[in-house]
Amino acid sequence: MGDMHIKEDPALFGLIGTGIGESRSPELFRAAYGGQWAYDLLDGTDFLPLWKRFLEEYRAVNITAPFKQDAFAQAVQLTRDGFGSISGPCFKIRATNLAVKTPEGIRFDNTDFSGIILSVAEALYPDLIPLCYERFGDRSPVKIHQFLRENLAEDYGYTPQALIVGCGGAGRAAAVAAAEMGFGTALMNRTPERAQQLADEMPEYGFIPVPLSDFRASLRECDLVIYTLPEAIPAVGELTAEDFAGENAAVRKVVLEANYKTPAFSGAVRERMAEGRCRYAGGRRWLLWQAVTGYGTMTGTLPDRAAMEDSMQ
Repeated sequence: MGDMHIKEDPALFGLIGTGIGESRSPELFRAAYGGQWAYDLLDGTDFLPLWKRFLEEYRAVNITAPFKQDAFAQAVQLTRDGFGSISGPCFKIRATNLAVKTPEGIRFDNTDFSGIILSVAEALYPDLIPLCYERFGDRSPVKIHQFLRENLAEDYGYTPQALIVGCGGAGRAAAVAAAEMGFGTALMNRTPERAQQLADEMPEYGFIPVPLSDFRASLRECDLVIYTLPEAIPAVGELTAEDFAGENAAVRKVVLEANYKTPAFSGAVRERMAEGRCRYAGGRRWLLWQAVTGYGTMTGTLPDRAAMEDSMQ
Protein backbone atom coordinates (compact mmCIF):
# COMPACT_ATOMS: atom_id res chain seq x y z
CA MET A 1 0.00 0.00 0.00
CA GLY A 2 3.02 2.35 0.23
CA ASP A 3 2.83 3.39 -3.44
CA MET A 4 -0.90 4.09 -3.06
CA HIS A 5 -0.63 6.58 -0.23
CA ILE A 6 -2.68 9.74 -0.79
CA LYS A 7 -0.32 12.67 -1.28
CA GLU A 8 -1.87 15.55 0.58
CA ASP A 9 0.71 18.21 -0.36
CA PRO A 10 0.71 18.74 -3.23
CA ALA A 11 -2.66 17.23 -4.11
CA LEU A 12 -2.15 16.21 -7.72
CA PHE A 13 -4.98 15.26 -10.04
CA GLY A 14 -5.05 14.53 -13.76
CA LEU A 15 -6.44 12.85 -16.85
CA ILE A 16 -4.98 9.76 -18.54
CA GLY A 17 -5.67 9.33 -22.23
CA THR A 18 -4.41 9.53 -25.80
CA GLY A 19 -4.58 12.73 -27.86
CA ILE A 20 -6.10 14.72 -24.99
CA GLY A 21 -4.36 18.04 -25.63
CA GLU A 22 -7.66 19.80 -26.30
CA SER A 23 -9.55 18.28 -23.36
CA ARG A 24 -11.86 20.62 -21.45
CA SER A 25 -11.16 18.77 -18.19
CA PRO A 26 -8.33 21.01 -16.87
CA GLU A 27 -10.44 24.11 -17.52
CA LEU A 28 -13.41 22.57 -15.72
CA PHE A 29 -11.24 21.49 -12.79
CA ARG A 30 -9.71 24.96 -12.41
CA ALA A 31 -13.19 26.47 -12.42
CA ALA A 32 -14.46 23.87 -9.94
CA TYR A 33 -11.85 24.77 -7.31
CA GLY A 34 -10.65 28.24 -8.25
CA GLY A 35 -7.25 26.94 -9.32
CA GLN A 36 -6.55 25.54 -5.83
CA TRP A 37 -5.11 22.26 -7.13
CA ALA A 38 -3.18 21.11 -10.17
CA TYR A 39 -4.84 19.00 -12.86
CA ASP A 40 -2.42 17.54 -15.42
CA LEU A 41 -2.85 15.85 -18.78
CA LEU A 42 -1.08 12.49 -18.83
CA ASP A 43 -1.06 11.94 -22.58
CA GLY A 44 0.37 8.84 -24.23
CA THR A 45 -0.27 5.75 -26.30
CA ASP A 46 0.97 3.21 -23.73
CA PHE A 47 -1.28 2.78 -20.71
CA LEU A 48 1.05 1.14 -18.19
CA PRO A 49 3.64 3.96 -17.90
CA LEU A 50 0.82 6.46 -17.42
CA TRP A 51 -0.76 4.23 -14.78
CA LYS A 52 2.61 3.94 -13.02
CA ARG A 53 2.81 7.74 -12.87
CA PHE A 54 -0.60 7.81 -11.21
CA LEU A 55 0.48 5.27 -8.60
CA GLU A 56 3.69 7.18 -7.85
CA GLU A 57 2.66 10.83 -8.17
CA TYR A 58 -1.08 11.45 -8.16
CA ARG A 59 -3.94 11.40 -5.70
CA ALA A 60 -6.66 10.70 -8.27
CA VAL A 61 -7.06 10.54 -12.03
CA ASN A 62 -9.76 10.50 -14.63
CA ILE A 63 -9.27 8.01 -17.47
CA THR A 64 -10.52 8.54 -20.99
CA ALA A 65 -10.28 6.76 -24.35
CA PRO A 66 -8.74 4.42 -25.16
CA PHE A 67 -7.81 3.29 -21.63
CA LYS A 68 -11.09 2.84 -19.72
CA GLN A 69 -11.01 -0.93 -20.07
CA ASP A 70 -7.27 -1.10 -19.29
CA ALA A 71 -8.01 0.77 -16.08
CA PHE A 72 -10.85 -1.63 -15.31
CA ALA A 73 -8.42 -4.55 -15.64
CA GLN A 74 -6.24 -2.87 -13.02
CA ALA A 75 -9.32 -2.36 -10.86
CA VAL A 76 -10.19 -6.05 -10.98
CA GLN A 77 -6.65 -7.14 -10.10
CA LEU A 78 -6.21 -4.65 -7.25
CA THR A 79 -9.63 -5.52 -5.82
CA ARG A 80 -8.81 -9.23 -5.94
CA ASP A 81 -5.58 -8.47 -4.08
CA GLY A 82 -7.44 -6.47 -1.43
CA PHE A 83 -6.15 -3.06 -2.51
CA GLY A 84 -9.16 -1.70 -4.36
CA SER A 85 -12.92 -1.38 -4.61
CA ILE A 86 -15.21 -1.11 -7.63
CA SER A 87 -18.54 0.72 -7.66
CA GLY A 88 -21.62 -1.15 -8.84
CA PRO A 89 -22.05 0.85 -12.07
CA CYS A 90 -18.35 0.52 -12.86
CA PHE A 91 -18.51 -3.24 -12.41
CA LYS A 92 -21.59 -3.52 -14.63
CA ILE A 93 -20.12 -1.34 -17.38
CA ARG A 94 -16.70 -3.04 -17.13
CA ALA A 95 -14.90 0.22 -17.74
CA THR A 96 -13.61 2.86 -15.36
CA ASN A 97 -12.90 6.53 -15.89
CA LEU A 98 -12.06 7.44 -12.31
CA ALA A 99 -9.43 6.10 -9.88
CA VAL A 100 -9.06 7.65 -6.42
CA LYS A 101 -6.54 6.70 -3.74
CA THR A 102 -8.02 6.16 -0.29
CA PRO A 103 -6.55 4.77 2.96
CA GLU A 104 -8.25 1.46 2.11
CA GLY A 105 -6.90 1.24 -1.44
CA ILE A 106 -7.94 2.63 -4.81
CA ARG A 107 -11.60 3.34 -5.44
CA PHE A 108 -12.76 2.83 -9.03
CA ASP A 109 -15.88 4.38 -10.49
CA ASN A 110 -17.55 5.27 -13.79
CA THR A 111 -18.87 8.83 -13.92
CA ASP A 112 -20.21 8.40 -17.44
CA PHE A 113 -23.03 6.63 -15.60
CA SER A 114 -23.76 9.51 -13.21
CA GLY A 115 -23.25 12.10 -15.97
CA ILE A 116 -25.95 10.43 -18.07
CA ILE A 117 -28.40 10.21 -15.19
CA LEU A 118 -27.99 13.87 -14.23
CA SER A 119 -28.23 14.96 -17.88
CA VAL A 120 -31.52 13.12 -18.31
CA ALA A 121 -32.80 14.41 -14.96
CA GLU A 122 -31.97 17.98 -15.98
CA ALA A 123 -33.83 17.58 -19.27
CA LEU A 124 -36.95 16.07 -17.69
CA TYR A 125 -37.05 17.83 -14.32
CA PRO A 126 -35.12 21.13 -14.60
CA ASP A 127 -35.51 22.06 -10.90
CA LEU A 128 -34.52 18.67 -9.49
CA ILE A 129 -30.72 18.95 -9.52
CA PRO A 130 -30.35 22.28 -7.67
CA LEU A 131 -32.93 21.21 -5.12
CA CYS A 132 -31.13 17.93 -4.46
CA TYR A 133 -27.69 19.53 -4.15
CA GLU A 134 -29.09 22.08 -1.72
CA ARG A 135 -30.57 19.36 0.44
CA PHE A 136 -28.31 16.33 0.01
CA GLY A 137 -24.90 17.69 -1.07
CA ASP A 138 -22.55 14.99 -2.37
CA ARG A 139 -25.30 12.34 -2.00
CA SER A 140 -27.34 14.08 -4.69
CA PRO A 141 -26.47 11.79 -7.65
CA VAL A 142 -27.78 8.78 -5.72
CA LYS A 143 -30.92 10.65 -4.67
CA ILE A 144 -31.55 11.85 -8.22
CA HIS A 145 -31.14 8.30 -9.51
CA GLN A 146 -33.64 7.07 -6.92
CA PHE A 147 -36.12 9.79 -7.89
CA LEU A 148 -36.00 8.78 -11.55
CA ARG A 149 -36.44 5.09 -10.79
CA GLU A 150 -39.44 5.82 -8.57
CA ASN A 151 -41.20 8.41 -10.77
CA LEU A 152 -40.52 7.88 -14.47
CA ALA A 153 -43.04 5.13 -15.14
CA GLU A 154 -45.79 6.99 -13.25
CA ASP A 155 -45.06 10.27 -15.04
CA TYR A 156 -45.03 8.63 -18.46
CA GLY A 157 -48.00 6.41 -17.72
CA TYR A 158 -46.09 3.38 -19.00
CA THR A 159 -42.58 1.91 -18.96
CA PRO A 160 -40.60 4.49 -20.97
CA GLN A 161 -38.38 3.28 -23.79
CA ALA A 162 -34.76 4.20 -24.53
CA LEU A 163 -32.63 3.76 -27.64
CA ILE A 164 -28.85 3.56 -27.29
CA VAL A 165 -27.03 4.27 -30.56
CA GLY A 166 -23.46 2.95 -30.43
CA CYS A 167 -22.23 0.15 -28.17
CA GLY A 168 -18.67 1.28 -27.47
CA GLY A 169 -17.46 2.45 -24.06
CA ALA A 170 -19.89 5.37 -23.78
CA GLY A 171 -22.68 3.21 -25.21
CA ARG A 172 -22.16 0.55 -22.55
CA ALA A 173 -22.42 3.20 -19.84
CA ALA A 174 -25.51 4.66 -21.52
CA ALA A 175 -27.21 1.28 -21.75
CA VAL A 176 -26.65 0.49 -18.07
CA ALA A 177 -27.69 3.99 -16.99
CA ALA A 178 -30.90 3.90 -19.05
CA ALA A 179 -31.87 0.49 -17.71
CA GLU A 180 -31.05 1.50 -14.13
CA MET A 181 -33.30 4.56 -14.49
CA GLY A 182 -36.17 2.27 -15.47
CA PHE A 183 -36.21 2.53 -19.25
CA GLY A 184 -36.85 -0.50 -21.42
CA THR A 185 -33.70 -0.30 -23.52
CA ALA A 186 -32.90 -1.09 -27.16
CA LEU A 187 -29.33 -1.28 -28.47
CA MET A 188 -28.18 -0.23 -31.94
CA ASN A 189 -24.71 -0.47 -33.44
CA ARG A 190 -23.08 -0.36 -36.86
CA THR A 191 -21.93 -3.91 -36.21
CA PRO A 192 -25.08 -5.75 -35.03
CA GLU A 193 -23.01 -8.47 -33.39
CA ARG A 194 -21.65 -5.95 -30.89
CA ALA A 195 -25.14 -4.94 -29.78
CA GLN A 196 -26.08 -8.61 -29.43
CA GLN A 197 -22.92 -9.29 -27.43
CA LEU A 198 -23.74 -6.49 -24.99
CA ALA A 199 -27.29 -7.81 -24.60
CA ASP A 200 -25.94 -11.31 -23.96
CA GLU A 201 -23.48 -10.02 -21.36
CA MET A 202 -26.24 -8.38 -19.32
CA PRO A 203 -29.35 -10.56 -19.59
CA GLU A 204 -30.74 -9.05 -16.38
CA TYR A 205 -31.56 -5.83 -18.27
CA GLY A 206 -33.46 -7.43 -21.14
CA PHE A 207 -31.68 -5.29 -23.75
CA ILE A 208 -33.19 -5.59 -27.24
CA PRO A 209 -30.74 -5.32 -30.17
CA VAL A 210 -32.21 -3.57 -33.22
CA PRO A 211 -30.59 -2.96 -36.63
CA LEU A 212 -29.18 0.45 -37.57
CA SER A 213 -31.54 0.49 -40.54
CA ASP A 214 -34.40 0.95 -38.04
CA PHE A 215 -32.90 4.13 -36.58
CA ARG A 216 -35.61 6.55 -37.71
CA ALA A 217 -38.53 4.34 -36.68
CA SER A 218 -36.88 3.51 -33.36
CA LEU A 219 -36.16 7.16 -32.57
CA ARG A 220 -39.78 8.01 -33.26
CA GLU A 221 -40.98 5.28 -30.88
CA CYS A 222 -38.56 5.87 -28.01
CA ASP A 223 -38.80 8.43 -25.20
CA LEU A 224 -35.04 8.74 -24.65
CA VAL A 225 -32.33 8.50 -27.32
CA ILE A 226 -28.68 8.42 -26.25
CA TYR A 227 -26.43 8.88 -29.28
CA THR A 228 -22.80 7.89 -28.67
CA LEU A 229 -21.44 7.51 -32.21
CA PRO A 230 -18.61 9.96 -33.06
CA GLU A 231 -20.35 11.24 -36.21
CA ALA A 232 -23.79 11.52 -37.77
CA ILE A 233 -25.22 8.59 -39.68
CA PRO A 234 -27.14 9.65 -42.84
CA ALA A 235 -30.52 8.95 -41.23
CA VAL A 236 -29.98 11.77 -38.71
CA GLY A 237 -30.26 14.37 -41.47
CA GLU A 238 -33.57 12.87 -42.62
CA LEU A 239 -35.34 13.28 -39.29
CA THR A 240 -38.44 15.49 -39.24
CA ALA A 241 -40.22 17.43 -36.52
CA GLU A 242 -42.79 14.63 -36.46
CA ASP A 243 -40.06 12.10 -35.72
CA PHE A 244 -38.87 14.16 -32.78
CA ALA A 245 -42.40 14.72 -31.51
CA GLY A 246 -42.79 10.96 -31.21
CA GLU A 247 -45.92 9.00 -30.49
CA ASN A 248 -46.76 10.39 -27.05
CA ALA A 249 -47.70 14.07 -27.33
CA ALA A 250 -48.06 14.36 -23.54
CA VAL A 251 -44.36 13.62 -22.90
CA ARG A 252 -41.42 15.27 -24.63
CA LYS A 253 -38.74 13.09 -26.10
CA VAL A 254 -35.15 13.61 -24.88
CA VAL A 255 -32.07 13.24 -27.07
CA LEU A 256 -28.73 13.05 -25.24
CA GLU A 257 -25.56 13.15 -27.32
CA ALA A 258 -22.04 12.29 -26.22
CA ASN A 259 -20.07 14.25 -28.85
CA TYR A 260 -19.69 17.90 -27.82
CA LYS A 261 -17.08 18.90 -30.40
CA THR A 262 -18.88 18.00 -33.65
CA PRO A 263 -22.42 16.98 -32.63
CA ALA A 264 -24.54 14.95 -35.05
CA PHE A 265 -27.69 16.80 -33.98
CA SER A 266 -26.95 20.33 -35.14
CA GLY A 267 -28.07 23.00 -37.61
CA ALA A 268 -31.34 22.23 -39.39
CA VAL A 269 -31.72 18.98 -37.45
CA ARG A 270 -31.77 20.89 -34.16
CA GLU A 271 -34.34 23.29 -35.61
CA ARG A 272 -36.63 20.38 -36.49
CA MET A 273 -35.99 18.94 -33.04
CA ALA A 274 -37.16 22.19 -31.43
CA GLU A 275 -40.20 22.25 -33.70
CA GLY A 276 -41.07 18.76 -32.48
CA ARG A 277 -40.71 19.95 -28.88
CA CYS A 278 -37.94 17.44 -28.23
CA ARG A 279 -35.50 18.28 -25.45
CA TYR A 280 -31.82 18.17 -26.41
CA ALA A 281 -29.06 17.44 -23.90
CA GLY A 282 -25.74 18.05 -25.64
CA GLY A 283 -22.39 16.50 -24.90
CA ARG A 284 -21.35 19.54 -22.89
CA ARG A 285 -24.08 18.81 -20.33
CA TRP A 286 -22.94 15.18 -20.12
CA LEU A 287 -19.33 16.38 -19.71
CA LEU A 288 -20.35 18.90 -17.05
CA TRP A 289 -22.32 16.46 -14.89
CA GLN A 290 -19.67 13.78 -15.31
CA ALA A 291 -17.11 16.29 -14.05
CA VAL A 292 -19.27 17.53 -11.17
CA THR A 293 -19.76 14.02 -9.80
CA GLY A 294 -16.22 12.89 -10.57
CA TYR A 295 -14.37 15.88 -9.15
CA GLY A 296 -16.28 15.68 -5.90
CA THR A 297 -15.18 12.07 -5.53
CA MET A 298 -11.59 12.90 -6.45
CA THR A 299 -11.12 15.73 -3.96
CA GLY A 300 -13.66 14.97 -1.26
CA THR A 301 -14.95 18.53 -1.74
CA LEU A 302 -18.01 19.60 -3.70
CA PRO A 303 -16.99 21.62 -6.78
CA ASP A 304 -18.33 25.05 -7.66
CA ARG A 305 -21.04 24.06 -10.14
CA ALA A 306 -21.88 27.63 -11.13
CA ALA A 307 -18.26 28.38 -12.01
CA MET A 308 -18.02 25.14 -14.00
CA GLU A 309 -21.15 26.03 -15.93
CA ASP A 310 -19.75 29.49 -16.68
CA SER A 311 -16.54 27.94 -18.01
CA MET A 312 -18.58 25.83 -20.45
CA GLN A 313 -20.18 28.86 -22.14
